[in-house]
Amino acid sequence: MAFSPSDRHRLMAAATEIADLAGEVILEVYQTDFDIHRKSDNSPVTEADLRAEALILPALRKLLPGVPAIGEEAVSQGTAASVEGDVFWLVDPVDGTKEFLRRSGEFTVNIALVEKMVPVLGVVMAPALHRGFRACGAGTSERREGSGDWQSVTVRSAPTDGAIVTSSKSHGDPEKIEKLLSGVNIRDHITAGSSLKFCLVAEGAADIYPRYGPTSEWDTAAGHAVLSGAGGSVRKLDDTELEYGKKGWRNPEFIARGTQ
Repeated sequence: MAFSPSDRHRLMAAATEIADLAGEVILEVYQTDFDIHRKSDNSPVTEADLRAEALILPALRKLLPGVPAIGEEAVSQGTAASVEGDVFWLVDPVDGTKEFLRRSGEFTVNIALVEKMVPVLGVVMAPALHRGFRACGAGTSERREGSGDWQSVTVRSAPTDGAIVTSSKSHGDPEKIEKLLSGVNIRDHITAGSSLKFCLVAEGAADIYPRYGPTSEWDTAAGHAVLSGAGGSVRKLDDTELEYGKKGWRNPEFIARGTQ
């Protein structure tokens, strides 16, 4: 199965609507005194994760019948669909659950379409911040603020006054990050939650995002698509592109960059 540029734009628009609806459900829970449960790996999960995924997965399956839609919570519960072809959806209904619990607002709805191990479409919505990002190929990355129109974004040119680095608020290896940064002229270092780090690089607000902590594919696929569409890259430490559809859905360490 291959998608034309017009197909991807149509699917991106539909995925955006689905992510917006999921965001509304998430905010309903966010504004309550919600309960926190623990999954088998001891990571937190709330009603927001479960309700949002229950909305997203059927909608994506209806949008592309026969294409598997893989969600974080379904994988955790052992109910995820099997992936036999080279096209599938990857969903994290609430990326940045720890930020959700802290009520920082820095959590996102992530929806990505993967084709031949590459995320070709990505939608990242931050409902509490009223921000959204999306892309469906090279040169298509866009940002939306509030109820405004979608505006094109691109990575910024290599800075002459030092790079801005972004890293996780809740995860990572500070010693490894410090070692990486020791050879780079750094002007500033900012932290952010969820897939917003990819989006900061995509919109030119940061230049590099090193990730040495653990991630799963649904954590990164949508942000990866947004950054790629803005002219950036997400590469493993051996300098090969991060791929999707791996057994167990786990990512190796990687570095996301704007300009090379």
